[in-house]
Amino acid sequence: MALALSLGRRGMGRTWPNPAVGCVIVSGGRIVGRGWTQPGGRPHAEVVALAQAGDAARGADVYVSLEPCAHHGKTPPCAQALIDAGVGRVVIAISDSDPRVNGLGTQMLRDAGITVETGILGDLAFEDHDGFLRRTVMGRPMVTLKIASSFDGRIATGTGESQWITGPDARRVVHAMRARHDAVMVGGGTARHDDPSLTVRDLGVTHQPTRIVISRRLDLPLMGQLARTAKEIPLILCHGADADPTLVRTWADLGAVMLRCRARGMHLDPEDILAQLGGHGLTRIFCEGGSALAASLIEADLVDQLIGFTAGLTIGAEGLPSVGALGLSQLALARRFTLKESRAVGPDILSIWIRTTEV
Repeated sequence: MALALSLGRRGMGRTWPNPAVGCVIVSGGRIVGRGWTQPGGRPHAEVVALAQAGDAARGADVYVSLEPCAHHGKTPPCAQALIDAGVGRVVIAISDSDPRVNGLGTQMLRDAGITVETGILGDLAFEDHDGFLRRTVMGRPMVTLKIASSFDGRIATGTGESQWITGPDARRVVHAMRARHDAVMVGGGTARHDDPSLTVRDLGVTHQPTRIVISRRLDLPLMGQLARTAKEIPLILCHGADADPTLVRTWADLGAVMLRCRARGMHLDPEDILAQLGGHGLTRIFCEGGSALAASLIEADLVDQLIGFTAGLTIGAEGLPSVGALGLSQLALARRFTLKESRAVGPDILSIWIRTTEV
């Protein structure tokens, strides 16, 4: 199962709206087939592994990181493919939360006389499939908030200089993290100030995540990198009802997908933003700020994973804080996360924190 989970991670960021599943087929003590969900979400992991195994799948043990699908979509159900292949036993990490599948795939296999075991390495599988599960259960994608800051929690100097607070090793890790998410998201201020490309670079990766910019009035540079590449690399712009219709049409003509979101006060409602992005099919979003967007997501309790890169320098109180105002009057009201991992990355420190509530 550990191998199946590892294989499934190869598809992260490339299979949405489908989950990134891994499958291993074992016969006579040796692996005869293995597979993972392919780009675009199909073929599914089980189909890939069965094709590799061929006749050796008959009577074999199958390890799969998520319950095999039981419904007819663009492809036949994987549960039926396993039945047709004559496998002897199927070991499943966790059930599929999709109501079209939940428990039905397992029942199909058992009704066909196949032995089924569940819950093997389930905790790890829940982590890997967090985005897919949240989208099917809660209607929104998983959100990772990444903050690269000075030791005193600043992301820029008082004059706005921000490149580079952390070192090249940390930036390389960030690019690898981008590649494992469906989309990279920033606020309009970051897009205006930094003119980012939001792409994965220097890793030999050909696939690029979708870029998302949250900008209520669409006051974004029309000659910037995002505008110039909107037809080549997917770009989603979340805007408000008060955005200039001419700008909406202009960005759409440039190739951007336009999502009109409701406002909450002076800003766009983060809950509506994520609901619309979930409706668009996204399951895993990597948010890189800025401070106002980070604050809105934290305040709405929408951050599922918090990743911090801390550099060994101080900028001072005049610098831009990594998170904008939250209006907290009591420490007990502050959102707390559980530390999952902490390690050195070059001269910087990486910390990964996860939310403590379950889906």
